[in-house]
Amino acid sequence: MPESPGPAGPPGAVREWLDRLPSALVGAALLGLALLVYGLFGSDRIYNHFVLQAIAFLGGHVEIPIPAFQDVLPIVGPDGRPTGYGLLPFPPLPAIVLMPFVALWGIATNERLVSATLGAVAVGLAWWALGRLSVSRSIRLATTVFFAFGTVFWYAAQLGTTWFFAHVVAITFLLLAVGLALGADPGADDEVDAAPGPRSLLTDLRNALAQPARLIDGRQVLAGFLFGVACAARLTIVFGAPFFMFVGGGGSWVRRSISAGVGAAIPVGLLLAYNVATTGHLVHPGYDYLYGLEASGYPGLHYHPTWAIEDIRYLPQNLQLMLFSTPALFPATTVSAVMAPTPLCVDPGAVRGLFDPACPIALPRDVGMSLLLTSPAYLLAVPALIAGRSRVVAGGFLAILTIAIVNLMHFSQGWVQFGYRFSNDFVVFALPLVALGMARRGRVEWLGVILIGLSLAINFWGVTWGNVQGW
Repeated sequence: MPESPGPAGPPGAVREWLDRLPSALVGAALLGLALLVYGLFGSDRIYNHFVLQAIAFLGGHVEIPIPAFQDVLPIVGPDGRPTGYGLLPFPPLPAIVLMPFVALWGIATNERLVSATLGAVAVGLAWWALGRLSVSRSIRLATTVFFAFGTVFWYAAQLGTTWFFAHVVAITFLLLAVGLALGADPGADDEVDAAPGPRSLLTDLRNALAQPARLIDGRQVLAGFLFGVACAARLTIVFGAPFFMFVGGGGSWVRRSISAGVGAAIPVGLLLAYNVATTGHLVHPGYDYLYGLEASGYPGLHYHPTWAIEDIRYLPQNLQLMLFSTPALFPATTVSAVMAPTPLCVDPGAVRGLFDPACPIALPRDVGMSLLLTSPAYLLAVPALIAGRSRVVAGGFLAILTIAIVNLMHFSQGWVQFGYRFSNDFVVFALPLVALGMARRGRVEWLGVILIGLSLAINFWGVTWGNVQGW
């Protein structure tokens, strides 16, 4: 979508210069910038469950020695006594990704460095995937920069500990899947009726069944396969499947759905088979075990042991955290859901500082903060949602909605964290909406600059505070 003519002067000249640059060069520059920023931030906090799991895989087994930190299901021997080993309940793809590095460096593998590098690759893939939309080069660039430094993906990539590394791995494969689907369906972001009626759906189904040999589209099978691979790092991403019903190769919703389903069934089926082979259950029992520990061990988190691990009754309190949780301004004590408060600014002459842990102006909350507060540029998607006349918008919105509802029903919302880390599960589906929302306004104008600039500044503040606090 070409930009509307802008005023003469530096902004227009910059856009012309940007349009002349080779796309691959811009993508490489974004990747390099992200690698530099993600690598400079961060610390050496060691939560390396996946390194231990990769070592176990290379040794031909799945059990790992129980580390000093939690989130492992202990294994007991025939005599009922602990063996000192346990099972990691999380999907295994992040450990598989680490296996080549672990083969070289063993337990000394720097998971944070791998995370920062893979995160930078994901930024390059975001630039590539957004290039499949009919939006201007400047909108594509602005949306990629927002993803890289204006969302909690920055926090996840530079941190690289177990839970955050899983997000980075999942997002990398999901960007490949979404980019392939968009590339195979160049008309998906056209402003057409995004919700075909029952008669149209029945016609598509009859036509497909009349020619069963043509039900499969190879490009959509590959997109679905990569989508399924992403689910093998973060299982809740599977609820983003509606996107691939609306967007991708195949020409009709029936072919898109069946083709993507065939592709996704392979890695998702392997994940379920892995669970059955290692635990005897389709869903890993380690989650129930951890729920019991956290529900009884951290009363400040307001979990309810009598509720299910996924329970609709968790929606109100988790929705409040996702949309309305704020930092503590001019706090008199530290803020944490589980740690005892510590007095701040005890020196009468102390001057509050932006990053002074002894006397801060504001402190982020470790249980999470409002998605719209930490990444206000998500609001740029609103014009696209209001119009709602393209399959990309319909599919993206449904994917975001279903993933968010499932996550909000979960007892935990991802603490300790900056922002709302579960938004990483749907950020890839939100990026096209942000880009198309800006495109409806014609160009990256002042509202976009302000909201993206605020997102970058707030995430810089959050990443810095997370490292100051040692989260």
